[in-house]
Amino acid sequence: MSSTLAAPHFTPADPEHIAHSVILVRHGRTSYNAAGRIQGHVNIPLDEQGRWQVEQSGKELRSLYVGEGRGKRSKQLVVASDLDRAAATAHAFADDLKLQINFDERFRERSFGEWEGCAVSDLRRDWPEDAASWLAGFGGELKHGAETKHHVGQRGHEALDEWAQKATPDTDLFVFSHGAWISQTLQEVLGISGHDEDFMSMVSPRNAFWSRLVPLVREDGSIRWRLLEFNHGPVIAQELDWDSERR
Repeated sequence: MSSTLAAPHFTPADPEHIAHSVILVRHGRTSYNAAGRIQGHVNIPLDEQGRWQVEQSGKELRSLYVGEGRGKRSKQLVVASDLDRAAATAHAFADDLKLQINFDERFRERSFGEWEGCAVSDLRRDWPEDAASWLAGFGGELKHGAETKHHVGQRGHEALDEWAQKATPDTDLFVFSHGAWISQTLQEVLGISGHDEDFMSMVSPRNAFWSRLVPLVREDGSIRWRLLEFNHGPVIAQELDWDSERR
């Protein structure tokens, strides 16, 4: 994914042709998550704990947002990053409902260039100044080929608007993606990045947790996204240690 920033293209929205809400779900845990390694575009599968996490989150998402409890709104549109960890998370939700999963590489995680696969502890040892700059939000990672946060947010914003307009008000759009992508896209669509250009105002969600947006279509066709839920997880995540191997 190129880090060159191109102006995004937004089609004016029709209130009769836009999703009721958008649920952004982070993938479950991987071995890289557990080891503190940067994933980016490296195609890492879920580990055992991650497979358990997405099973729990899939059940909770279906319980909360699908079926009779949601009134007459019972349609779902599912789209995911084409990386395996996001795809597996989407399947854990969609397969029981026999829903098609659409894949779009614009929902991929932020690219980290030559740092992908590296442990944060190794970065601190080998590039102490650049690692400190990155962790403080000053862009040290850009010296190593990382995609800019602004580019991530803009490609996410464009893709989110486009897919939301493939739906109708009786449909919820489920997007299965990645932690940095969700954080940076949310800050872009909510306008936070215009005030805090370091994109440090919002943390990445936990593995297999989700956030929820609803659209407001203005008279000029622009979409104002409003945040209803952030970093929300299943009830069982509060009862057990979500990230440990203990069940």
